[in-house]
Amino acid sequence: MLKLGIMVSGGGTNLQAIIDKIDSGYLEGCSIATVVSSRQGAYALERARKHNIPAVCISKKCFASVEEYDKALIEHFKSYDVDLVVLAGFLSMLGKTFVDTYRNRIINVHPSLIPSFCGKGYYGITPHQKALEYGVKVTGATVHFVDFEYDSGPIILQKAIEVMDDDTPESLQLRVMQQAEWELLPEAIKLFKEKRLVIEGRRVRIT
Repeated sequence: MLKLGIMVSGGGTNLQAIIDKIDSGYLEGCSIATVVSSRQGAYALERARKHNIPAVCISKKCFASVEEYDKALIEHFKSYDVDLVVLAGFLSMLGKTFVDTYRNRIINVHPSLIPSFCGKGYYGITPHQKALEYGVKVTGATVHFVDFEYDSGPIILQKAIEVMDDDTPESLQLRVMQQAEWELLPEAIKLFKEKRLVIEGRRVRIT
């Protein structure tokens, strides 16, 4: 059984996509061991509790340093024997200690085709606003392994979504979530579970 630790900050739509894929049998042999939110009141915590998944808020603001925050997260995930950490709309920066502890076992979904519209400050609606401002014809989502910089680890999967002439940031955000994020993140988890991801420098080969 592959035990997942899901990290969230908001509504938890990507968390719900993973829950649904486990329930449908697509993510056979996977279970969500725990959900960690960076903030109290995130609806993702409610989603977890509705499915009897242990859920807790561990906020960076409660710790004096990134190192202490990392230590608390590591202790929590180790207590649940987590095999793969999944950032599903998680907005806090993880420290070096945490990334080192779970190296090549942390994945993130980002709502753009990295390296476009990514990095510090590019979260929520912002990547979609910037994509429309720039006038790109396609955008999409990316799932990647996590390293020390924002949105910079080796790319696992990407999916392009066409930008429509009448798109608003909100309509584009919804379509990218529904057609790309909710598909790619479970697919990446499945590939990891099946040990089909081989990291070769900056490239991820799917065997």
